[in-house]
Amino acid sequence: MFIDFIIDRFQKNSEKDALIWNNEAFTFGRMIELFQNWKLKLEDERVPKGSVVALDADFSPTSIALLLSLIESKSIIALLSKAVREKKEEFCEIAEAEYIISLSSDDKVSFMKQERKAEHEIHAKLRDLGHPGVILFSSGSTGKSKAAVHDFVPLIEKFKTPRHAKRTLAFLLFDHIGGLNTMFYTFSNSGCLVTVQDRAPEAVCEAIEKYQVQTLPTSPTFINLIMLSEAYKGHNLGSLELVTYGTEVMPETTLKKFHSIFPSIRLLQTYGLSEVGILRSKSKSSDSLWVKVGGEEFQTRVRNGMLEIKAQSAMLGYLNAPSPYTEDGWFMTQDAVEVDGDYIRILGRTSEIINVGGEKVFPAEVESIIQLMEGVQEVAVSSVPNPITGQMVKATIKLATSENIKDFRHRLLQYCKDKLPSYKIPQKLVLVDRWMHNDRFKKMRKD
Repeated sequence: MFIDFIIDRFQKNSEKDALIWNNEAFTFGRMIELFQNWKLKLEDERVPKGSVVALDADFSPTSIALLLSLIESKSIIALLSKAVREKKEEFCEIAEAEYIISLSSDDKVSFMKQERKAEHEIHAKLRDLGHPGVILFSSGSTGKSKAAVHDFVPLIEKFKTPRHAKRTLAFLLFDHIGGLNTMFYTFSNSGCLVTVQDRAPEAVCEAIEKYQVQTLPTSPTFINLIMLSEAYKGHNLGSLELVTYGTEVMPETTLKKFHSIFPSIRLLQTYGLSEVGILRSKSKSSDSLWVKVGGEEFQTRVRNGMLEIKAQSAMLGYLNAPSPYTEDGWFMTQDAVEVDGDYIRILGRTSEIINVGGEKVFPAEVESIIQLMEGVQEVAVSSVPNPITGQMVKATIKLATSENIKDFRHRLLQYCKDKLPSYKIPQKLVLVDRWMHNDRFKKMRKD
């Protein structure tokens, strides 16, 4: 019913490869069989239509077939992955999950019925509509994770319009709005989704070469790691046509460096949020951070320097937080932007802005400069209190060198003095021997 258009495209391309998983190809015809089998299994398990089901998985033949069958049965699906495993119990409680389905790395399924009833008013609204839903949890990098609930019907409506069939790597996780977008876009256009169980640079580059991947949706942090690791030097990435990046602000120096190494690969900045979905975007150029965002289903406006969005696919609301909408129905993204005609440049989250004596500092700008220093592998910029200026800039840095903090501080101050105004130069330095990103390859600025 709701995904008939996707199943129809599966049937029309039954002999084509739909999915690469564990070095095995699964055709669209085989995926239809798995989908039909899971529809029957859900009936056997007596999962009522409209149930809240937590699905803990990564991309695999079973997880995808299960997701499609749960959509078909009008379930409200709370998506989970290894990135939130420590919070699984908490998230299932927030979602009011009545069933928990967990998949192991070898695609084995465990099925548990819970002794709770989902009674939240948003769940009731979806049941009244007779529509499937999806619950997406925010990363919680700047506070408590929020549970955004979507009506699945408008969320997948845009995929009815045919576009380009590509071999795409499923880098963003199964429970991420970008990961969902990648999957539905690829399948609705009869492309092939290439999955990886190891998202390290070497493994990703190997998969790109082996399966002739054309599109890589990823994060600025991972783009930086590919260059640092030099994994690309041992593999032929000639098939790669497009790298899309989002989830966090891209340091300008990282973008320009990647473009100089791979001038033939088109770089496209994407913009999306768990609360509104993924907007269509167009970068001014491959080495530019200026981007147009919108599309037929979206309206955008900038008020007081902040981006606001109105979307057909916007969430119905949070299960555990107040409404983030303005009185006239616009979603307040909390992203500060600059505007140049039809283009915007994303500066960063308002929650991450550092205020030094009334002067605003955006972490990504400072990180972009420091990242170019010899020996710097990763840098995360945040704030610490200061009795005179209110706040000052702190840089937490992972070095490839064995410098002590005194020597590195001297080198950093010399390096930054003609590249940043004095109030943006970090006054507090911390050297660490760990990476500062999470399982989603998103930079974590808070300790």
